[in-house]
Amino acid sequence: MLIFTRSMGKTLKDIKPVHLGNNVRRIREIIGMKQYALAEECGWSQQQMSKLENSESIDPEYLELIAGKLGVTSGFIKNFNEERAIYVIQHGITIKDTAHHNYVGYQNINHPSDAFLDFFEKFIYNYENKIQSIEDISRVVLSLAEEVKKLKKGKN
Repeated sequence: MLIFTRSMGKTLKDIKPVHLGNNVRRIREIIGMKQYALAEECGWSQQQMSKLENSESIDPEYLELIAGKLGVTSGFIKNFNEERAIYVIQHGITIKDTAHHNYVGYQNINHPSDAFLDFFEKFIYNYENKIQSIEDISRVVLSLAEEVKKLKKGKN
């Protein structure tokens, strides 16, 4: 007796377990974030992030942290499937298209392009904040350099 799921007629034994590390890697790559940048955002080393991306399972607490840094939910990471994402993009399916709702598996977005735009907006926002921080630090360093010059002139 074959047991069928909602996943296009596959049996339960045909369904591969979700590899959360791969999902994290692909989402990170899609938004254009480097591994070391995500690791830094999470407070980890790049080696720790690499190990995590190679892990099939991820501690729920870590998954929540990563999801927050990527601008998605942990559910999005758990349900992310590259083949489905490509299918959705190619066919212009929205979640409101109930005929494909169970196949698509994305409950948190109206359209995949909206999610990608959200990713890129978050990436740009973070990039602009980092540039502002670098500019602020540069001004402080220049100011300190001027103070040091004044102190040196005062000693001579």
